[in-house]
Amino acid sequence: MGLLDGKAVVVTGAGRGIGRGHALQFAKAGAAVVVNDIDAEVAAEVVDEIEALGGRAIANTGSVGRKAGADSIVQACVEAFGKIDVMMANAGIARDRTFLKMSEDEFDEVMNVHVKGTFLCHQAAALQMKAQGSGGCLISTVSAAHFGNFGQTNYAGAKGAIASMTYTMAMELARHGIRVNAISPSGTTRMSDTYVGPDGKKHPMPFIDPKLNGPVLVYLCSDEGNYISGQVFGTGGERIALLEQPKYGHTLLMPGGWTVEAVQAHFKANLGNRLEPLGITKPPYPFADGIHPPQPQ
Repeated sequence: MGLLDGKAVVVTGAGRGIGRGHALQFAKAGAAVVVNDIDAEVAAEVVDEIEALGGRAIANTGSVGRKAGADSIVQACVEAFGKIDVMMANAGIARDRTFLKMSEDEFDEVMNVHVKGTFLCHQAAALQMKAQGSGGCLISTVSAAHFGNFGQTNYAGAKGAIASMTYTMAMELARHGIRVNAISPSGTTRMSDTYVGPDGKKHPMPFIDPKLNGPVLVYLCSDEGNYISGQVFGTGGERIALLEQPKYGHTLLMPGGWTVEAVQAHFKANLGNRLEPLGITKPPYPFADGIHPPQPQ
């Protein structure tokens, strides 16, 4: 018996890397899986792997960034398995470029796949779950890049948007029995090869098996996880990390409101020493000495 016996699951971007790992873990837990990927050949290969394990799966090549594509993905799940219980919005691309060199197309392409793709796939799945009256589970994919990552204004912005969408969808869909969570997965993939450190240079990363994200997903999507919604978890490797949700921190109050002079008098001593470190690795706050324009040569 698996935790997801009888469940029907969609995994987008499931042909390679972390998405493939998700699909295999869902299948091992007893779920029937729609393996969605725009590359039909790799999607078929994952289906073959699942069937070799004794599981059930179908391949699908619908485009997540178009409503017709997202609707067709959900419809394929219903036609094959009679329903949908889980939508795992994993599909993603990277178009890395420093901010001043990033093109409009590079920005739009990433937003379309990540943000719009997550919105469309989750909306299509949630409408079907509501019609079924069965509840369900939506899982989004964020990234530590939304803490800030060099060369990824588009990708980081998209992942931050998805985190905020997760909180809102969780509030709205609870009345329909639909849980909404997100994971920030880790794993060695083609996309992880794009990682650039705070120094702006690529660095070798240790190998992390992409399949190690799956056990947390299985639990989140199981009936045992029905109390979890509106949360973001760091997964993969040896960790399960609960992301602290955005909140206002240390606050200064001034009766009657702040004046410029009062800000000058109190800001640096009371907030200036609390400014947040930036980026995935959270180094010490980097701008303590100020941010200045380049000096003339």
